[in-house]
Amino acid sequence: MSSPSREAKAEKIRHLLASEGDAVGENTRGFNRGRYESVARLDNYQALKDEARAIKEDAIERLPDLIDELRETVEANGGTVYLADDAADANRYIASLADEQGAERVVKSKSMTSEELEVNQHLEAEDVDVVETDLGEWVLQVADEAPSHLVAPAIHKSCAGIAELFNARFDPDERLETAEELTAFARDRLGDLIEDADIGMTGANFITADTGTIALVTSEGNARKSAVVPDTHVAVAGVEKIVPTVEDLRPFVELIGRSGTGQDITSYISLLTPPVVSPTVEFDAPDESRFGHGDDGEVDREFHLVLIDNGRMAMREDDQLRETLYCIRCSACANSCANFQSVGGHAFGGETYTGGIATGWETGVEGLDSAAEFNDLCTGCTRCVNACPVQIDIPWINTVVRDRINRGEDGELDWLVEGLTPDADPGGIDHQKRLFGNFETLAKLGSASAPLSNWVADTRLARTLLERTVGVDRQRDLPRFSRETLIDWFADRDRTVQNPTREAVLYPDVYTNHVQVERGKAAVRVLEALDVRVRIPAVRSSGRAPLSQGMIATAEDHAHDVYGALAEHIDAGRDIVVIEPSDLAMFDREYEKFLPERSYERISGNSYEIMEYVFGLLEQGAKRHALSSGDGEAVAYHSHCQQRTMGLDAHTTAVLEDLGYDVLLSEVECCGMAGSFGYKQEYYELSMDVGSHLRDQFTTSEACDRTVVASGTSCLEQLDDLLRRPIRHPVELIAPE
Repeated sequence: MSSPSREAKAEKIRHLLASEGDAVGENTRGFNRGRYESVARLDNYQALKDEARAIKEDAIERLPDLIDELRETVEANGGTVYLADDAADANRYIASLADEQGAERVVKSKSMTSEELEVNQHLEAEDVDVVETDLGEWVLQVADEAPSHLVAPAIHKSCAGIAELFNARFDPDERLETAEELTAFARDRLGDLIEDADIGMTGANFITADTGTIALVTSEGNARKSAVVPDTHVAVAGVEKIVPTVEDLRPFVELIGRSGTGQDITSYISLLTPPVVSPTVEFDAPDESRFGHGDDGEVDREFHLVLIDNGRMAMREDDQLRETLYCIRCSACANSCANFQSVGGHAFGGETYTGGIATGWETGVEGLDSAAEFNDLCTGCTRCVNACPVQIDIPWINTVVRDRINRGEDGELDWLVEGLTPDADPGGIDHQKRLFGNFETLAKLGSASAPLSNWVADTRLARTLLERTVGVDRQRDLPRFSRETLIDWFADRDRTVQNPTREAVLYPDVYTNHVQVERGKAAVRVLEALDVRVRIPAVRSSGRAPLSQGMIATAEDHAHDVYGALAEHIDAGRDIVVIEPSDLAMFDREYEKFLPERSYERISGNSYEIMEYVFGLLEQGAKRHALSSGDGEAVAYHSHCQQRTMGLDAHTTAVLEDLGYDVLLSEVECCGMAGSFGYKQEYYELSMDVGSHLRDQFTTSEACDRTVVASGTSCLEQLDDLLRRPIRHPVELIAPE
């Protein structure tokens, strides 16, 4: 990416932060809070997710057979099934149907699949009036804007903005101002348009192969009207929407509302088995409403199910993109994402789809170019994995696509680079990604030449060059490398524990070894005070840095090297203790993709986060008095994203409180730094916007005088920039002098 394109992306983000950020943030954070509250009331939440996942896995595995079964079922019911190869094929079929019936108006319920097809534009080009009946979609149709959210398409618009739009467009007799007035106006106007429609079009959240039943999950009732008021109902759905049986709908009905908007159940759950046998409504003479129009009393309704491939069957054969097809379009990944909460889908989205899962959809449906526009907004924090009701590994899909984008870069002079770079990836990778992906090499050079390296890096010339060449924002403080690394310091010590209760390897992650050395020293003092004999071997970085840049081959090399170095210690019964949560997450999650099953299980099962490990030692009777007690010291604690997703943050709180610290927990899920993300010129302002919520909490009267502690490297760096007061790792608090 060139500097001008970075500046253009930064300008777009800046514009969206100012124009849409407040509305998007308020709504998505509200949805996310609602999800937490709603799922907390479910005793069997995890079991429901497991069941939903199993159903989708089975359905995608058997998809060709389920398509055949569904076709037979719908045709036996009296409907028609058309399997469209792509968007153009689907649009031709729908337009020809409208032409055959002389249709002048089509009314539509909300459907992301129809957005993917751009069916509105196609029908309008054929002089067919198309009306969106979902309130949010209608607002955007009036405004001529694209949706910014999978579930709430107009989430970026305020009530005042919609009122201004309606008043300017429709010039009502009395100005519209309140939400109630806007809703009533829309209901009356859309009701009249539905009444005169010739064709009703819906999507489908799910379709059951055994009965041909369509499940529509909506917050309004207009989807039902669109399906049953006109004489012809057309449903458009991706082939991945098929599930085997009606019974399979149960876990999805329980999960979809909770996951998307935080509702225990969505306002309308419509199960239609078309052609729907219900009276044709005669609006002018309701008493004459009857079944069908034929003299013999037969139902004279038409139903057409247009199933869309449009790249889905190829995704099914793609081992890395296949999981995308499990998606139920609930938007939980978007709602839980700090970056999405700030800019919404107009930045974090492609031609059609938005949020974390959009990378998979856009790659499969539109291609890599579409996904490349927003893929880097996924920082791999993994919060969306826990939020997803079918447990899709969304960060991994984003990483795989990032790797494919890297490999698609045109690099005519790759041969000059390959073999000379300290990584295993092709030469055409964007220079910014290569820089951050090889941070371990930078850190080694930085420590070897410190303090000169730190002085040079802080000069105006160096900062200007870094910004212009690789997009490192000059406003961000750079890490300061330590001349004496943690490994060097430890090797020079002659102290050891004489009668240890356990032996542990303290994993020397890059930052602890080269930058935040004091937290490593503190961890050694804590472990030794608790009678743990410590070793710190020279071990390669976990691979987190290259993985975050989509450099999968390099990350895999790191994984094998790290396991090779640690295996002998695991064999000897030593525990692996990790300070940086993102490195532990590599061992616990990503190494499953890189290592043989047994190797992965060994390193994952024997690795612990430092405060988790201390918690376990204290629970087993280790001497609390050996650690530094709080004596009521007030601290404000922010835990790392991946520490939370692994369920480890509570251990830190428990240890601090046990040792007498008064702990105020951060209510903000993400600091916004996300490793290299916060350094990048195009994302610096977004990073700081996300972090502003944490700054606001930690500068309240309740928190402003507290000692601030944070578990992750990124969090420590971001808080240091946000607060400009000392930030410490929790292990530094409890370390004996």
